[in-house]
Amino acid sequence: MGIKDSLRVMVVDDMATSRGLITQALDEIGIKNYVTENDGQNALGRLGSTPVHLVLSDYNMPGLDGLGLLKAVRSHQATKKLGFILVTGRPTPEIVSEAKKLGLNNMIKKPFTAASMKQCIESVVGRL
Repeated sequence: MGIKDSLRVMVVDDMATSRGLITQALDEIGIKNYVTENDGQNALGRLGSTPVHLVLSDYNMPGLDGLGLLKAVRSHQATKKLGFILVTGRPTPEIVSEAKKLGLNNMIKKPFTAASMKQCIESVVGRL
């Protein structure tokens, strides 16, 4: 059993289309063990009861955005060591800088391919 068989991922994006594109890429990579949430607040609540190894979160969401979710994840003992990848269409220098300060593991720019998503994930969790 390889890492992609045991890897648990949470996909967080307020747009159903974007969630679909991310989960489609995960399917193509061979990662089948994932859950989805449509906002940062729900994701944070669910992380307490549904532990995962990696969070793939959109940056631009109403309420708790991707950076807010990252900050919250890093501030809780049970979740602070999770892998966290920010998914964004506009990775401005300010967003990148703030994300690094908060302990971001990696970032991927939209639009992405399954191959670039795989590379991005492997940089965080190791070879799939």
